[in-house]
Amino acid sequence: MDQRVSLITLAVDDLKASAAFYEALGWTREPGEEGIVAFDLIGQTIGLYPRADLARDMGLEPSDVGGFSGITLAHNLPSNAEVDALYQRFLDAGGRGIKAPHEVFWGGYTSYVADLDGHVWELACNPFSPLGPKGEFQWGGA
Repeated sequence: MDQRVSLITLAVDDLKASAAFYEALGWTREPGEEGIVAFDLIGQTIGLYPRADLARDMGLEPSDVGGFSGITLAHNLPSNAEVDALYQRFLDAGGRGIKAPHEVFWGGYTSYVADLDGHVWELACNPFSPLGPKGEFQWGGA
């Protein structure tokens, strides 16, 4: 298996509202079929898919899909000020603040927010992993 992730699918309760949330953050929706919303990222795609449909695809009940799974999605930024601004943008779009931006012991700056469906995002600046020219992230620097 190649060391890459092609598509991250988030189970959502209200596809229209969740799409609007990510569009309010400045993301652009890709054209596609009815019932799924896709946002192309650098090197992969985030898909929004109705929770009940995703559960059915996996052979589960919708109540079995949801809640904090132990996974966070991270979005690294080049500066602390940009972390602050994006944290506020999440809140303005209807997201829920979990932990406000703050300095951490290892020298970085981080925060946690949740989208409309409870998917947790870490917004961070890691001075030890500078971003590449297109914003691409690699451990230790792009």
